[in-house]
Parts: sequence; C-alpha cells; structure tokens
Amino acid sequence: MPPRPNQCSQLSGDDYAESGRRAPAVQIDDVVVEKGRVRILDGISFTIPAGSITGLLGPSGSGKTTLMRTIVGVQAVRSGTVNVLGRTAGSAALRSSVGYVTQAPSVYGDLTVRENANYFATVLGRGRAEAERAIADVNLTHEADRLVGRMSGGQRSRASLACALLAKPELLVLDEPTVGQDPVLRRELWSQFRALADAGTTVLVSSHVMDEAARCDRLLLVRDGALLAEGTPAALCAAARTNDFEDVFLRLIDAADQKAAA
Repeated sequence: MPPRPNQCSQLSGDDYAESGRRAPAVQIDDVVVEKGRVRILDGISFTIPAGSITGLLGPSGSGKTTLMRTIVGVQAVRSGTVNVLGRTAGSAALRSSVGYVTQAPSVYGDLTVRENANYFATVLGRGRAEAERAIADVNLTHEADRLVGRMSGGQRSRASLACALLAKPELLVLDEPTVGQDPVLRRELWSQFRALADAGTTVLVSSHVMDEAARCDRLLLVRDGALLAEGTPAALCAAARTNDFEDVFLRLIDAADQKAAA
C-alpha cells in the first residue's frame, strides 16, 4: 500500500540499493548560477540515482527551475560541473536522451492534442500508434481532437508530457507537472512516473506541494538556492523526528536559520 499523502514512506535507503549500484544519472558538484548580481544557486552538490524518482521540493523562488534548467543544459553556470548520463550537461549527444517538460506548455496551441502528438512522433521517428499510446498515458484520449490552445492549463501540461514521453528519454525532467491537476489525475500521473522509473527511466520532479514527497524514492529539499537536505523520505522524517513532510521542511529551515544566526 502506498504511503498516505504528506506522510513519510516506510521504505529505507536499502530499498533502492539496486539503482544505487548503477552510475548516477546526474552528478552535480559545487554548482553556482548567477543572474546579474543575484546568486540563484549557491554551490549545490548532489547525485541522482539512475532508475529512480527524485523529488525536488522547495518554496516558490527557491531555485528549482534554475536547477532543472542547469541539468537539462540550457542554463549557463558560473562554476561547478554538471554531468548527465555520463556526459556534460547540454551535450549534443544528450538531446535524444533527456526529456524536459517546462511549467509553460511546450506544444503548439493551434494544433489538437493528436496533431501535436503525431507531429512529434514523426520528428522522433515514432509511429501513430505510439502517439496514441502517449495520449492515453496522460488520460487525454477523449480530448485528443481539441485544440491545445483552448484547453485548461492542466490539460496543456499533460499534452506536453505526452509529447515528451514519445522520445522515450533515459532522463525525464518535469517542472511542477501536477500543478492544476485534480487529485485523481495527480494520482494517475504519479502512477505513470512510477511505471517509467520501474522500466529504467530516471525521473526528476519538482514541486512545492509537500504531500508529493512521499511518492518519491529520494528527495532534494532546496531553499534560497541552497540544498537544505537530501535523502530518502524515511531518512529525512527520522532526522526531523516527524511523520509530516511540512513539519520536516519547517524544522530543517529552523535548524538552518539557527545555525546561520550562531
């Protein structure tokens, strides 16, 4: 039975030892990103295990999107190294191996869902059957002939996800994919993410909703451009001595503030 929303998973780090034996999908070492005179990422370092779901959690403005853009290779860094699937982030060789779904829809608004899926399937060398399967995977079959531009924000996000899935990426980076989705669709999307990870795809999902933390194998908690904590849900709950993820995050923030003040 899956953990209840906003409750810590009972799984331990050993449950993911198998994926840990493989080379990390992402390796980030002491990365600094600045925009103008503002430091957005401040010396972040971590690894993301292959074939896992890693949750990137933090409040709005904490640097989550910049960090994801850094991993995808579209964000310039001032210093540090970013390696993805054994190569430098942004390498041409990674273009067919990394999928990225942004918060803004990345499909054509003047085309229907099906037309978008068929177009991207053609570009990627996939067939129409695979396009239909991707549409079904995001629960848009009954809306497949609607113009994307006339759909809700949540539906447009799912249309973007369908097109990203057509690439069959080794690493799938999702920037707040469940925003605007109702609870049933959120559950279905997370089931899809789990199926992808079980099949070997590495999934990185950002969110500012703490109840999604329990659905991840590992967590990266960020605040003000710094990595506040990382680990399995169970390990972070144990360290904070609470079973509620909002409390975990708040206690980590309090501890960091106290350390800074001292």
